[in-house]
Amino acid sequence: MNAVIPCTSAGPAARGGGGALDAAGPWRVATADPALEELTETLQALLSPHLPGRLLPTGDDGPTAHTLTLALGEEFVAPARRTVGVAPHGGAQPADEAYRLRVTADGVECLARTTEGVFRAATSAVQLIATAGTHGELPFQEVTDVPRYAWRGLMVDPARLFLTPDELRGIIDLAALYKLNVLHLHLTDNEGWRLELPSIPRLTESVTDGPAREFYTVAEFRSLQEYAARRFVTVVPEIDLPGHCRKLREAVPGLAEAPAPAGLKERFPFVPPLDLTDEATHAAVTRLLEEVCELTVGPFLHIGADEAFGATAESFAASVRELRAIVRGFGKSPVAWQESSRAGAEPRDIVQHWVDVPMMDLPDTEEELAARPELVSAGQTLAFIKALKKFFAPTDHDVERVVEAGGKVLLSPQSHLYLDRPYAAEFAPPEQAEAAGRLGFGNYRPLGVQHAAAWDPTTYAIPDACVAGVEATVFAEQFKGFDDVTVLLLPRLASVAEAAWCGRAPRWTEYRERLAHHGRLWNQRNLAYFASTEVPWIE
Repeated sequence: MNAVIPCTSAGPAARGGGGALDAAGPWRVATADPALEELTETLQALLSPHLPGRLLPTGDDGPTAHTLTLALGEEFVAPARRTVGVAPHGGAQPADEAYRLRVTADGVECLARTTEGVFRAATSAVQLIATAGTHGELPFQEVTDVPRYAWRGLMVDPARLFLTPDELRGIIDLAALYKLNVLHLHLTDNEGWRLELPSIPRLTESVTDGPAREFYTVAEFRSLQEYAARRFVTVVPEIDLPGHCRKLREAVPGLAEAPAPAGLKERFPFVPPLDLTDEATHAAVTRLLEEVCELTVGPFLHIGADEAFGATAESFAASVRELRAIVRGFGKSPVAWQESSRAGAEPRDIVQHWVDVPMMDLPDTEEELAARPELVSAGQTLAFIKALKKFFAPTDHDVERVVEAGGKVLLSPQSHLYLDRPYAAEFAPPEQAEAAGRLGFGNYRPLGVQHAAAWDPTTYAIPDACVAGVEATVFAEQFKGFDDVTVLLLPRLASVAEAAWCGRAPRWTEYRERLAHHGRLWNQRNLAYFASTEVPWIE
């Protein structure tokens, strides 16, 4: 079954039985297996926004209620699709997420060999119930399913726009409902440092405005990880180094500057990246990363390693090697943006692919620039664009370096999976014209929902053994609040989730009909979304 669940059909690995179940309910969540009792509580919480007044309390038998039944067992044959990629839980093999879902006259049965598989089946059931609406029906059907990619992630950017713990919990729930299993938190950047480190209190003093505390305390960070784990989502924190470090420099004065290319300081302003070969700087960063690793429950720590503007190639590579070694020394596996490949790569490295020069879609002439109003209004000049292309030229070979070394590529291409791309104005309903004009990174060509849904992860010709998985990102330049985040995520996140689960792009004409029902789900969860005119939304 797809990540965006069909409302009238069950997907490719399905059998229909004729007839339908009234979706109105009332409903209850139940299991006969003590091993699934905690999962029952989690599903009760996920379902509650979609069944106001129609979801019975845990333990209420409700003889006339439909039952969402959770069970462990072996009585099904999963589809032949093979799951590939890196397991977010840190195991040597991907988790067994295969499941069977059956809609009958009594309710919905969720069966799998593992608790995680049962949860994936149950989130399919939640989607079916939520998108059917109060007066809808769930066709009788039987579905067996299994994911294509083991790592299915979403990155959000609290560094630039602080997201409260409650807002992050809302994003975790959304990710889980669409079968995503990684929440990557971009916690640090030039604009902010959002994780409390008791040994360096000045890091978070700079993001506290009067009574407003805009960082995660140790207790909050641990609680968020626990909340995510109950929904089978692994939290991967990112501490972005050696560049993007203004807030770190303000809190820890005297950190050594990386050697810069000759003449660069005279031409462009930049925050100097760190020099990790400097003994004092190495010691300070080691203490910092040790504390972050101690706070992180999951097996991964993202070290950034992107856009280290102002460091020579040699200095950057040396710093990346040191960062990898530090993180591994504290028992975590480093993840890094694709530029890290220039420090060398080996099979255990996970490198996040986000850009190459053709993907940047930038003009080559003044005439082409004049035809790109979003670039002109952002103040871009052809000279700056040429300098930008030169700086990013090495990205064209980053993936090649990783694959040749047998490393793992996490697919996050800017072209389709950077969900901070503006929406094209022609697809904006009148009431969202302002949002369409304001939201999104100004260097990206505005496009529609169909563009994101056309992304096919197989087009990169990367061997299965070298694919870590798929991850969408939403960076937070020019955001004003949480609604801005969800408007850029939705509806496009749903198609990314579908590609990550199914391993291919959906057929647009069929997908848009399924997607049309999901506005109901987002409304029920009080999540703002972009009601693109490309989709025939059903209220």
